Amino acid sequence: METATKPNHIGRKISRIRELRGMKQEALADALNISQQAVSKIEQSPDIEDDKLEQIAKALGVTSEAIKNYSDEAVFNYFSNFYDNSTGQVYNNNCTFNPLDKLMESHDENKKLYERLLQAEQDKITYLEKLLKEK
Repeated sequence: METATKPNHIGRKISRIRELRGMKQEALADALNISQQAVSKIEQSPDIEDDKLEQIAKALGVTSEAIKNYSDEAVFNYFSNFYDNSTGQVYNNNCTFNPLDKLMESHDENKKLYERLLQAEQDKITYLEKLLKEK
């Protein structure tokens, strides 16, 4: 009994990636400087030359290897796992301190700093006055 292997249809893979990226055939055609009909023909082709594949990959914002290795199952699995795991993390955003206490601490620190600066200025003034009297 022979097992059926899935054909590696590059054109379909390009089409799926383009659709997943939310890009229309016209937009891809503009990026490649070709017609929309040429893009349609490419997407119907089972094989594409490597240099053309590189250009298409660049226009789609992926690598040529990503196009060659693309599979719908992998994408569905990724998003299924992403969705399943998204509910697993719960964050506790409760404050562990009283914001009013922090505000008062900050105010007291600012007051002390102001008093030190004021004292430094007064010391400077007395020193300068002393220098003036000596002359």
